Amino acid sequence: MRAGIMSRLLDEISRKIAPWQPSRVTRADARLAYVVAVTIDVAQFLLGPFGWAGFDEILDAIGVVVISRLIGFHPLLLPTFVLEFVPLTDMLPTWTACVALVMRARKHQGVIVEDGPPAIDIKAHKVE
Repeated sequence: MRAGIMSRLLDEISRKIAPWQPSRVTRADARLAYVVAVTIDVAQFLLGPFGWAGFDEILDAIGVVVISRLIGFHPLLLPTFVLEFVPLTDMLPTWTACVALVMRARKHQGVIVEDGPPAIDIKAHKVE
């Protein structure tokens, strides 16, 4: 019974956030999302387990917004955001792991596309 309730809840959430899903994610967006995630994780590790009077939470809020804009909103971003409020867990690389999991999901969805044509287009010609 609980599984059915959770399933319906997740279906409802998925329907509500469907408009926020990207139609495509470029490799540049994915790389930038990883850079943002790693930067936030490193900053939180360097700040230590106690942070600076809410600076960790500000970083988390910025992180969830920026990452959502880059690779689209995914429900995994919410527990990652909430988990950062638990003491000592902000020293774990939760944002990096979350971006990796979301990018894996995006890859299975088929929304990751190449950045564009290569900068130099070289075609082979047969020399006789």
